[in-house]
Amino acid sequence: MLLSLRLLCCAAAALLLAASAGPEARAQAAPTLADTIGLDPAVRRGVLPNGLVYYVRANDEPRRRAELRLAVDAGSVLEDDDQRGMAHFLEHMLFNGTERFPEHALVDFLELTGSRFGADINASTSFDETIYTLTVPTDTAGVLAQALDVLEDWAGSATLSEAEIDKERGVVLEEWRLSQQNANGRILNQLLPVYLQGSAYAERLPIGDTLSIRTASYDAIRRYYRTWYRPDLMAVVAVGDFDAARVEAMIRERFGRLRARLGPRPQPPTATPPGARYKVAADPEFTSTSVEIVYTHPAPAFATEGDYRRRIVSNLFNGMLNDRFQEISRRPDAPFLGAGAYRGGFVRPIEVYGLQARVQEDSVDAGLAALVTEASRVRRHGFTPTELERQKRELLRSYERAYNERENTASAAYADEYVAHYLEGTPAPGIAYELELIRRLLPELRLEEVNALAAALLAPEGRAVIVTMPQKPGRALPAEQALAAVIARAEARPVAPYEDAVPDAPLVAAPPDPAAIVSERALPEVGAHEITLANGVTVVYKQTDFKDDEVRFTAYSPGGSSLVPDADVFNAETADALVSQSGLGAFDRSQLQKMLSGKVVSVSPFIQELREGLSGSASPADLETMFQLIHLFVTAPRMDSTALAVIQNQYRAYLANRSADPQAAFQDSLQAALFGAGKRYKPISLADVDALSLERARAIYADRFGDAGDFTFYFVGAFDPERLRAYAQTYLGALPARGRSETWRDVSPDLPQGVVEKTVRKGAGQQSQVALVFNGPFDYNRETRHLLRSLSDVLTIRLRDVLREDLGGVYGVGVRSSASDQPDSTYSFIVSFAAAPERVEELVAAVFSEVARVQQEGVEASILSKVQEQQRREREVALRTNGFWLGVLDFYYTHPNEPMADVARYEDLIGALDNAKVREAARRYLDAGRFVKVVLYPEEAAPQP
Repeated sequence: MLLSLRLLCCAAAALLLAASAGPEARAQAAPTLADTIGLDPAVRRGVLPNGLVYYVRANDEPRRRAELRLAVDAGSVLEDDDQRGMAHFLEHMLFNGTERFPEHALVDFLELTGSRFGADINASTSFDETIYTLTVPTDTAGVLAQALDVLEDWAGSATLSEAEIDKERGVVLEEWRLSQQNANGRILNQLLPVYLQGSAYAERLPIGDTLSIRTASYDAIRRYYRTWYRPDLMAVVAVGDFDAARVEAMIRERFGRLRARLGPRPQPPTATPPGARYKVAADPEFTSTSVEIVYTHPAPAFATEGDYRRRIVSNLFNGMLNDRFQEISRRPDAPFLGAGAYRGGFVRPIEVYGLQARVQEDSVDAGLAALVTEASRVRRHGFTPTELERQKRELLRSYERAYNERENTASAAYADEYVAHYLEGTPAPGIAYELELIRRLLPELRLEEVNALAAALLAPEGRAVIVTMPQKPGRALPAEQALAAVIARAEARPVAPYEDAVPDAPLVAAPPDPAAIVSERALPEVGAHEITLANGVTVVYKQTDFKDDEVRFTAYSPGGSSLVPDADVFNAETADALVSQSGLGAFDRSQLQKMLSGKVVSVSPFIQELREGLSGSASPADLETMFQLIHLFVTAPRMDSTALAVIQNQYRAYLANRSADPQAAFQDSLQAALFGAGKRYKPISLADVDALSLERARAIYADRFGDAGDFTFYFVGAFDPERLRAYAQTYLGALPARGRSETWRDVSPDLPQGVVEKTVRKGAGQQSQVALVFNGPFDYNRETRHLLRSLSDVLTIRLRDVLREDLGGVYGVGVRSSASDQPDSTYSFIVSFAAAPERVEELVAAVFSEVARVQQEGVEASILSKVQEQQRREREVALRTNGFWLGVLDFYYTHPNEPMADVARYEDLIGALDNAKVREAARRYLDAGRFVKVVLYPEEAAPQP
């Protein structure tokens, strides 16, 4: 399933670089390396006479669900000149009517099954492909069959009516606005010609342009559909809790009906840009500075065991180089704020290997020189044996973990893997095969072979040097000649070999004596158990079988930053990061990471407003290590000046240009409207960063974690209860306890009264952001919480229908609600969207009109049915996740007046939901006389045509 390789790579993992191994490795290659990697035998794969490929696999995680995909081997690069953006436009149109599902009947049907638009019903278009995604239940008669009907209609029976095309233009324009009318979009448009120079890709951005979206002919869209949506360019994938033979027969019946329309297969351009290139991309609203060296290569084949072996070598190389960059970034005098190596690419035929560093805006030269220096260090001296052994341990452990979880692998992961197998030829032999292969190949991989990759990966031919930065008046941008000179000097400079300092002491020198268990009780309502240790620590644990290789935990104590003076709030909020970045006990952060290589474990402390605590996870095999880390975070935290300097540098870089970002101005205004100008809720300033005090942060951390007697630890996962109890007695029972009795302090400001409206004018992009926030006092109980949540579910659907589908004014609408009884019982209900500036008031009025309609009439029975089924289905999945049960345990311990048995009565709330209750909730929580409205407008209106 290539899970481990994907975990070790960047977001573009489908395009990993497989550089050629050195001559010694080629000479030693065994004959089996030429063998083609087959497909997992658990998958039913077939090719229909019309050329369509299908993949079917039975998998019961999550239960009673199926993941369906329609993969089309065609994207925006195949568009004609009059079709720019039409591959993506067509993707939208397939949700707006097919022969069996006219107009919006398709989305209505799917939502009535409990699927959510966006989360379970979605699609994506890239340069090379278009993929449609459905998640549907399998335990309701006929639903799976109808969902396959949807895929069949998408493949060959879209109606593409002129009226629906014209209605959708506005929606696609708003998606274009979201991606293009900001600094990131403008920067990307400057960089794409550099990345994709010499190919048609540079002229075929999937989103298209405003002219084509507004004016493209109906024929342009229909012609793309006729030309490229054909069976020999399609694959259907079905993975889920079903009978595989039956589903295979259903696919063969339906998709066998599609008429073969064979033609020449598309041949996208494959040119690799030659020669060194330099590009400085700047924008007045861009807030960070980075320097990047990009090495471009043709995408290699990935079909045989030899190809797989080269990928492993490449992953080892990349992991070691990233570890070095991370180690450098922790130095107070580091030449960059953060750096890393990555593999990826925008398009299928071309891969890049890149080195990138985030730098202070006046440190471009230093950051570029540092990247070149580290690349030179690897080319000249290579990596060390100890570095390689750590990476091998990490890689093997990730494969072993994937194998251990093979029975719990989500259907979506398999479905996406088979889509990659079809579109990109990525092998999918199954984790059992891959684990056997990695165990066979890893021992024979030699350091010389890994080091030899440097010459291929970091060759100057085809190299691009890219700088992205804010554009400021009076500041000259770096010149190409200056950047070239920095590289030349860095490459000519001598570099010493890397020295790998490997600690050999144990994490905990001598385990403490175990503490006694002074009380215990069963919690049958939630299937958990509680023990109390002699020092007062409470441990609650629930054993599950949802994941075979996962144990998760959280721990809380009341107090948090509310107990510190206002002047110390930032010190309190930063104290946990200072400890995390400093290390533990006798080990600094880099040493600690080396010690933990090959282990699956993480622990992090936190200090929130009302409580402090820790959270993390581990493999059952590393359970003791997790407990040791917990023990050290409380008893032996480090907090050093090096970490303080690094964190201050990070904040200074973040704040240096934050004021140029329109989104920052919008968020600050919203924050001020909701919480006032109190010190605890104001944005962080440079003065706050300069005033950070190691002594005060250390004292606050010591105080907050200095008394574990009021801590409650929750553990959920696949552990042996007796082992967990023993570790708790040893490592938690020895935590300090001072017998304090404390709780949090109410430091929150009063809620705003009446109507508060703020207008923000910032930025050049013709885009507005709108936030409408209703809040007020709340009668906090399970019924009101559910009604508030249900109201947000209802309005999510209704406002999408009105603002997106009817008015074509937005790409999406965010509706979310929350309620709390700490420190006060209050609720918040937020509606947010982005839109054209000239349409803001029209769309805001539409929101209030729809709210008034729900208050007066309620909602249609079909929407209520959708919401109820969506809630049932989401709860069904959540019940089999460790994260859900962690939240349940924490909730009932912090709300002792609510019976734990309620967790099993959620269906009662869903079943009792009716139109009258939704109508009453809208009247109670959406008061037109009490809300906050904040709108971001561009500084200048768009010129009139």
